[in-house]
Amino acid sequence: MADQKDNIEDFKVQTAKHPNAGSVALRPHSEHSKDRMSKRLSTESNGTSDGGAGSSTPVELTALEESFRRFAIHGDTRATGKDMHGKNWSKLCKDCGVIDGKNITLTDVDIVFSKVKKKTCRTITYDEFKVALGELARKKYKDKTGEEAEAEVFKLIEGKAPVIAGVTRAVASPTVSRLTDPTKFTGSHKERFDETGRGKGKAGRVDIVDTSGYVSGYKHRGTYEKKVNKPTEGRPM
Repeated sequence: MADQKDNIEDFKVQTAKHPNAGSVALRPHSEHSKDRMSKRLSTESNGTSDGGAGSSTPVELTALEESFRRFAIHGDTRATGKDMHGKNWSKLCKDCGVIDGKNITLTDVDIVFSKVKKKTCRTITYDEFKVALGELARKKYKDKTGEEAEAEVFKLIEGKAPVIAGVTRAVASPTVSRLTDPTKFTGSHKERFDETGRGKGKAGRVDIVDTSGYVSGYKHRGTYEKKVNKPTEGRPM
């Protein structure tokens, strides 16, 4: 009993020293897990990890950056979309109408690319990409201010995707039609198809021996068997 009284007295003393200790609600373990998960997703969206230098809040991609990533990964399965090489940079300027053949040519695009990229790199980042567009914008729209020219060039690129070229299409020409129309075939090739244009199979490729006993091309084939096997009902005995 004495030990129990001592424990009660100790509890009262601890409560007196920390009166708000029991008022703080403990957070469930599931909430801590959710916080860690949301933090990891936010840091991954910015390309950083815990302790990294990037922002911890998720960033929504702009239409311009989305187009940059689409062209950056075009034709390269190993591309990450964070940088772009010269070939895709030229394709972007061509597909989006930045190259007009007058103020901006393919040579101008290549010169600007070499100017903005680092000397030891073969690609440009998104920030260098915007700098390059600014260089081309001031040359393309000479009658506008720098900001207005950049805005016009950005509009040409926003929401665009690479144009897929080189797709084989069927060509409708008299030569092709004649080569694919069975009704116009001659000689042995004509014998391989019936009147509807459908192939005869083996019968159209191999000469099958006729063992019926009739002469080839005989029109009354099979009539003799009909006469012989004709029923005799009604005939006089």
